[in-house]
Amino acid sequence: MSNKSTRQPIWLPLAIALAVVVGVFIGSRFNINKPVAENDRKLNAILNLIAQDYVDTTNFHDLVELSIPEILRKLDPHTSYFSAEELKASTDDLNGSFSGIGIQFMLDNDTICVVEVIPGGPSEKVGIMPGDRIISIDDSVATGENVTNGMVMKRLRGPKGTKVKLGIKRQSSSKLLTFTVTRGDIPVNTVDAYYMIDKNTGYVKINQFGRHTYDEFITAMASLQEEGAKRYIIDLRGNGGGFMEMAVLMANEFLPENMPIVFTKGRYKRDDSEVWSDGNGSFQDAELAVLIDEYSASASEIFAGAMQDNDRGLIVGCRSFGKGLVQKEFILPDSSAIHLTTARYYTPSGRCIQKDYKDGANSYNEELYDRYLHGELYSRDSMKIDKSQIFSTLNGRTVYGGGGIVPDIFVPRDTSGITNYYMDIFNAGLMERYSFNYCNNNRSALNKMEDYKQFLRMAPSDEVLIKDFVDYAAANGVAPRWYYINLSRDLIVTRLKALIARDAFGNQAFYPIVNRIDKTLQEALKALNKHKAAFPITD
Repeated sequence: MSNKSTRQPIWLPLAIALAVVVGVFIGSRFNINKPVAENDRKLNAILNLIAQDYVDTTNFHDLVELSIPEILRKLDPHTSYFSAEELKASTDDLNGSFSGIGIQFMLDNDTICVVEVIPGGPSEKVGIMPGDRIISIDDSVATGENVTNGMVMKRLRGPKGTKVKLGIKRQSSSKLLTFTVTRGDIPVNTVDAYYMIDKNTGYVKINQFGRHTYDEFITAMASLQEEGAKRYIIDLRGNGGGFMEMAVLMANEFLPENMPIVFTKGRYKRDDSEVWSDGNGSFQDAELAVLIDEYSASASEIFAGAMQDNDRGLIVGCRSFGKGLVQKEFILPDSSAIHLTTARYYTPSGRCIQKDYKDGANSYNEELYDRYLHGELYSRDSMKIDKSQIFSTLNGRTVYGGGGIVPDIFVPRDTSGITNYYMDIFNAGLMERYSFNYCNNNRSALNKMEDYKQFLRMAPSDEVLIKDFVDYAAANGVAPRWYYINLSRDLIVTRLKALIARDAFGNQAFYPIVNRIDKTLQEALKALNKHKAAFPITD
């Protein structure tokens, strides 16, 4: 880093935020040098040859649209091209101003892969999961070289209340699963829930970093503080990132003055940036734990890295995704855009947590599955750590670069209660469908209840609930197997109650129930109770 005189105050326009969210016109940015000009002439010559001598009439617009992604794919996994339609849709996603089925997806080997299911949205309510692959849409094949982002969004989005039938291939099921999703308004909040876990501990769940995340976060934190919170658990599991500015502003709330938050380095000085805390944060003395998993990426990793490297918060869970590249958005003359990687970002200790992508996009996209096969999600000893990239936190603790944020406390994936029966009902989305039907059948009674706590007091007993559900599952093709049902009983009952509460009272009611059996959260709470996250952290 440079000396303090070049530090950029938190309240100034953040260069790292501009690198992600501000559209700029290419114009003067592209000073065509000689090698580029020579290749430009070569490309034009090829296009002219096709126009004059190719045997069939060719749509040049389509040819160019198909060629651009192929060129960009050779650079890195996160440089990408967006048509005007795709750009608007992606912007709407972060602004929360869209209607559809409530998923974020990517194309991998001509297959639609569900990257994120928006909490509370139509897809989550029927049981679609991250990692699912969409094979068909309305009984039409949705795979192959003709599948594009624009085509997928056009077919998945539609008027509120209309239905779309999806054929889903899921890793844990040998059968093709079928889900019918009713399109609807997608929740705009990025803070899913906040509540008091105990008399001293506030919990905040953030699903992505959108345009209004910081405002939502401050509102949640202020409310928890009024309720007596003195320490906090910030849950970033499944949070794939978004506007980095929001993560930076959040980090500032926990740091004393003049602490590094993040910096970037690019090919040119114009892409270099440093961001430091301004000392005006409201929670500088509060104990903090941050929950992460393999789907926590980008802005989530910036926040977690700032807390870990400054010894300001305890990181709990499993190794994060590993995205350390910064993209600028360049708007093209036809309102399409290129998100071009122009820099790498570095955590305060100087580490870049970008995972390796030298073996190409396919290998990069399959890396999370490789972690599963390698056993990393179940054993810390199986975690792949680049021991050559050693860095030190503010207080001298060892941390590593080159592949995500390694947690301070590793919590293996909880498999208790996961049986064949549970996977069958889970893959079929039967718990979500049962909960939806339960709410419809008991709407009058639920409407008279003040909140989910009253529902829990008045809900059927666990025995009645599990029997009713098993009968429902049997009527929908999953035969009872009571040995496995009893092993999964606590998991099924807890999730059913949480889903019913969410359908009746919103996301704010889901997490206080489902978190009761969440091992990662319980480990974080245990660490806070032992003051392992006291500032400054020491080994």
